[in-house]
Amino acid sequence: MTEATNSGAVTSPAKRGRGEKSSPTIYDIARLAGVNPSTVSRALSKPGRVSAKTQKIIEDAAEQLNYQVNPFARALPTGRTQTIGLIVADITNPTFFDIIRGAETTGSARDYTLVLAESAESPDTELIAARRMLGTVDGLILASPRMDDEKIRALAADKPVVVINREIEGVPCVVPDVNKGIGQAVRSLAANGHQQLAYVAGPPQSWMSRRRWEGVQAACDWYKLGAVRLESSKPTVDGGRQVARDVLASGATAVITYNDLLAIGLMQELQAAGMHVPDQISIVGFDDIFGADFTTPALTTVRSPLGECGSRAAALLLDMLLGQEGPAEAVRVDTELVVRGSSGRLIA
Repeated sequence: MTEATNSGAVTSPAKRGRGEKSSPTIYDIARLAGVNPSTVSRALSKPGRVSAKTQKIIEDAAEQLNYQVNPFARALPTGRTQTIGLIVADITNPTFFDIIRGAETTGSARDYTLVLAESAESPDTELIAARRMLGTVDGLILASPRMDDEKIRALAADKPVVVINREIEGVPCVVPDVNKGIGQAVRSLAANGHQQLAYVAGPPQSWMSRRRWEGVQAACDWYKLGAVRLESSKPTVDGGRQVARDVLASGATAVITYNDLLAIGLMQELQAAGMHVPDQISIVGFDDIFGADFTTPALTTVRSPLGECGSRAAALLLDMLLGQEGPAEAVRVDTELVVRGSSGRLIA
């Protein structure tokens, strides 16, 4: 006789040593619930195949016994683990917090577990993590990926993949439309008397950083402002501090940064050097992360709907796992300017 374990795999029974604990099986649940093991198997693997009353009895018995399903063993007959992967560029960056929450909430509502990894801004690390995850998850979300397009397409040829914050032909993408928010920001700065603007860029491999710079250039051309691009060492608070000298040397009286962390570091360093924000220089961040309004003055920023991006990416991926076609074009979500104290009329 064979015994089905709590993971769903079938093994030969063995005598248990004295005092040895073992995981509960569907046979234990069947005895406690007073039903056949086959009924337990149907109830746990495909809910709805037994009556609601029997389902409840079996679920209560499973909970009482602390029965846990092993998703990888369950995947043997079905090919599905009920897990989706999410890789972010930097897990310490608050930009990704809402993306993670949005994806997790949507996945959980559809009975999927989210598995998380980070690339630490490295294309090579990202590719290794993606290949490992694709061996155990049903599909993958890449948030601000650093790999080149061909590598991402190769991953998408293996299992369903959705990308956030980047457009890749042939791969479903969810992208904030930066033009609206950047246009509002540049218009506000022009109305406050600024004539020269600096854009502090993000990582060289960031598609979104390039896209935001293109948006800044187009808006500055329209509102007749000069624009210069400055490189940052890293997209962090420390990176913002390090670029402060370059900002002052550029002659710009207004700055838009790739993200809020750069803006916060830049503001701190300029204030430490005796500059008055926003009287002498206005600073605008990007993303409206948690804590953007904790600075003094509070940070003006272009808000990206990061939670919505995570949620919509997860929904697209789960729909694809059900056999639906991914969208032919990128799914776009609006951005908007949030005016706070770090931007205003130029006085100096």
